[in-house]
Amino acid sequence: MKITQMNPKPLVVSDYQNLKTFFDPQPHDLCTYSLPSVIVWSTHLFWPNYVTDGSSLVISYEYASKFADKRHMILPLSLDREFTPEKLFNIAGELGFSQFKSIPEEYIDKHGREQIEKFFKIEEQTRMEDYVYLTEDLADLKGNRYSKKRNLINQFIKEYVNKNRIETRLITRTDSAECIDFLEKWCIERDCDSDPDEDLACEKQAAINSLENIESIGMKGLLIKIDGKISAFGIGSRINDNMGALHFEKAFPNIKGLYQFLDRECARTLFSEFKYINKESDMGMPGLAKAKQSYYPVMMVKSFGLKIRQDITI
Repeated sequence: MKITQMNPKPLVVSDYQNLKTFFDPQPHDLCTYSLPSVIVWSTHLFWPNYVTDGSSLVISYEYASKFADKRHMILPLSLDREFTPEKLFNIAGELGFSQFKSIPEEYIDKHGREQIEKFFKIEEQTRMEDYVYLTEDLADLKGNRYSKKRNLINQFIKEYVNKNRIETRLITRTDSAECIDFLEKWCIERDCDSDPDEDLACEKQAAINSLENIESIGMKGLLIKIDGKISAFGIGSRINDNMGALHFEKAFPNIKGLYQFLDRECARTLFSEFKYINKESDMGMPGLAKAKQSYYPVMMVKSFGLKIRQDITI
């Protein structure tokens, strides 16, 4: 049976072990191609589905009815075959989708715009570029450009570390409830729940999904307690052999140097095996873009959308 003749089903936590086979060898640098990230970004607004024939995996995203125009697929993953633009066109048509998102730039380069544009309109997703850093840069913060970061960390160390007021360790499943309680407090300050359809509300749910399943889906997290209470955490996962992704990084903003200390410790603890750290996109938010740029990314990973051309049939 062809993969497109199968019925898509929801991609859930229990699928992790079976589907990681497709993600372990995948070469793409976009954070979209982290299986743990796919799993946890399942909310009331959108959720991942999949079909597989054992050698190839096709992932699609369904949306609530008022956002139905956002339904899309990502680049299929396979252990033994190549998905040409024509094959993508056929898969999308047979499964009832009109577009792909999170297409890596290397796919565009490999197949060429001329060939792809026979089937799709190509559109760069400018708000979805991922920020990528050298792990050693974030772990060591060497040089003049990081002097402000080091000064803030030194102030934090003087006030909290040297006075034995902090505890830093990996997150376990038993920490989930306390981490979620901290997240709720953090979200009150950021007004995350003011609109359940906004990015912050969806990110909150994804972070909760991560914390509740952190030991089951290949994620690693670091928490920081100050005076016995969780005041910051970071959660990441593997993208490929060279790169990990820092999906969530939360810290109380009123504690001077805490965010910078957390960021450095995440680089040292969660990503020591990787050359690069992907901190995802800024989603077009100026404040977030400024914060990400302040750590001097070594590259920006572009993302493209492919929309089926309506003037052709194969």
